[in-house]
Amino acid sequence: MLKEFKEFAMRGNVLDMAVGIIIGAAFGSIVGSLVNDVLMPPIGLLLGNVDFSNLFVILKQGAELPANATLAQAKSAGAVTINYGLFINSIINFLIIAFAIFMVIRWINKLKRQPEAPAAAPTTKECPYCLSTIAIKAVRCPQCTSELKA
Repeated sequence: MLKEFKEFAMRGNVLDMAVGIIIGAAFGSIVGSLVNDVLMPPIGLLLGNVDFSNLFVILKQGAELPANATLAQAKSAGAVTINYGLFINSIINFLIIAFAIFMVIRWINKLKRQPEAPAAAPTTKECPYCLSTIAIKAVRCPQCTSELKA
C-alpha cells in the first residue's frame, strides 16, 4: 500500500497540481495585499475617506459602541454584524485574480497555437485550349494534344 501511495504521489499531475496550489495561495496573498493595502486606500480617499474594511451593518447591538466604531470595536463589544466592506474587498480580490489567470491562460494558448502550414504547391493546372485539368509538369495536353508552354 505504501508503494502504491508513493507511485500516486509522484505522478506528474499530482506534483504539478501541488505546485499550482502553492503558487496560487501565494499569489492570492499578494493580490489580497494589493487590494487591501494599495488599491482600496486611494479608492476610499476618492469616495470621501471611506475605509472599506470598516463598512458594516450592526444586526444585533452588543455593548455600547461609539458613533463611528470600527469593525474590531464592534466585534469586541459582541455585536453581530454584516461586513459588506470586507465582502467588497473580496470581490475585488476575486476580479483581479480572475483577470490575471485569464491573461496567463490567454498567453499560454497563444504560445500553443501552431502557425498555419503554408499552402501546398499546386500539382495540376488547366489546359488553356480545352480547359481540362492536367499535371503541372505536362508539356502536352493529354486531352487535346496541344503543346503547352512551360
